[in-house]
Amino acid sequence: KVMPLVEEWQNRPLQSLYPILFLDALVFSLRREQRVEKVPVYIALAVDLEGKKEVLGHWIGTGSEGASFWLAVLTDIHNRGVEDIFIACVDGLSGFSEAIHSVFAGADVQRCIIHQLRTSMKYVSYQNRKEFARDLKTIYQAPTRAAAETALLELAEKWQDTYAIAVRSWENNWEELATMFKYTTEIRRLIYTTNAIEGYHRQLRKVTKNRGVFPTPDA
Repeated sequence: KVMPLVEEWQNRPLQSLYPILFLDALVFSLRREQRVEKVPVYIALAVDLEGKKEVLGHWIGTGSEGASFWLAVLTDIHNRGVEDIFIACVDGLSGFSEAIHSVFAGADVQRCIIHQLRTSMKYVSYQNRKEFARDLKTIYQAPTRAAAETALLELAEKWQDTYAIAVRSWENNWEELATMFKYTTEIRRLIYTTNAIEGYHRQLRKVTKNRGVFPTPDA
């Protein structure tokens, strides 16, 4: 009784335009061919022109999260009627931007600042983390892109010799980290992290936490 409703929801027509699209995956345990696998469930959460959130679908993948499967997800979204998105908010998965632009060529990509912070902090010793984090805050909380780039230069001058990998990760990903500076403060607060979709993930976890392993993809 439930499955036809699930399939109808997953394949329903979508709006032609979404200003903001959050993309992220959630990992579950699934039994396949007599063994248990960790599989990503790809999730797209959009904000429409009225500011309302809408989950566009869930797609069950194989193996680890990958940009090639995200391309299939975005193609499905496009085929269901979405002609354009303005901003795609993502984590730091390799090849993600290329997948997005191959379907929605004009979309801006905003890399999640919180994911970037966590990644760069892995390379900073415990005794310097508070100071390094304060210096990073001057970058992503800067009032303009120019001010942020000045703060990034200052970070590099101060920490380059000690934590070159952490500094370089900000420099190498800067174009997608700095997308938010094109927009007003109100929009920046919406897009600088993927918190919106991670909040939805928490809701899913509440209803799946007692299920250790799912016996089938349909389950």
